[in-house]
Amino acid sequence: MKLSVLISIYYKEKPEYFDRCMESIWDEQSVKPNEIVLVEDGKLTDELYEVVDKWKVKLGDLFQTIPLKQNMGTGKAKNIGLQKCKYELIAIMDTDDIAMPDRFKKQLKIFKNSDVDVCSSWVREFDNNEKEIVSYRKLPENNIDIVNFAKKRMPVNHPATMYKKSIALKVGGYMHMLWFEDYYLMVRMMLFGAKFYNIQEPLVNMRAGYGQLERRSGLNYIKAEMRFLNTIRKEGFLNSYEFVRNVIVRLIARAMPKKVLKVIYKRLRS
Repeated sequence: MKLSVLISIYYKEKPEYFDRCMESIWDEQSVKPNEIVLVEDGKLTDELYEVVDKWKVKLGDLFQTIPLKQNMGTGKAKNIGLQKCKYELIAIMDTDDIAMPDRFKKQLKIFKNSDVDVCSSWVREFDNNEKEIVSYRKLPENNIDIVNFAKKRMPVNHPATMYKKSIALKVGGYMHMLWFEDYYLMVRMMLFGAKFYNIQEPLVNMRAGYGQLERRSGLNYIKAEMRFLNTIRKEGFLNSYEFVRNVIVRLIARAMPKKVLKVIYKRLRS
């Protein structure tokens, strides 16, 4: 089974993080991808271009870059890359994350032996040092439990996800939904009838940790979150009770002090 890896990058990424990411998805993988598609979301820094050029020389035609003149945002950038991927199976990777050596091998095995359209896994989270894990994000294993989970929270770890290109395109790919493009794609794939599976072990180390709490705050984020919930309610994924429950829970969470949220965050990801 042939595999494309899809990545988008923009100028704020640290060159050393991106280089480490590429090492993990090529040098260290037991089963290597058949192509890596990198969408350059707007003009990059000279330091980032140096890393990109290094991998172009190393991988040749296996490394496809798509430069965009302006920064379009991760959703639109990934949607362009999605359409350019040559192969049916697409693995998502974030430029500051690190794939475990058997990530692709284990996910390809699931697609080969099971009736699955989307396969993700647990992830480990770290702040700076990849060897110092601060938390885990564990998710339900089977399709019915994943769909039920999706009515409350993101049902897959998107940077650890592999899915079928044909199904993603049938539902419209990544659509504009500020901060929620990945979640929105997964919901539309569920509404289409796609079958999900989460491998019950971490296959990616995510450079996330508590820093996400700072980004998931503020009036603009709350407005975007409410817009997303209302959209998936209108599209039939949430009923009225589920919608109201989500709104209440999320508004309470956004109003909590960061210290309290850190405790809750740690328990949810223990």
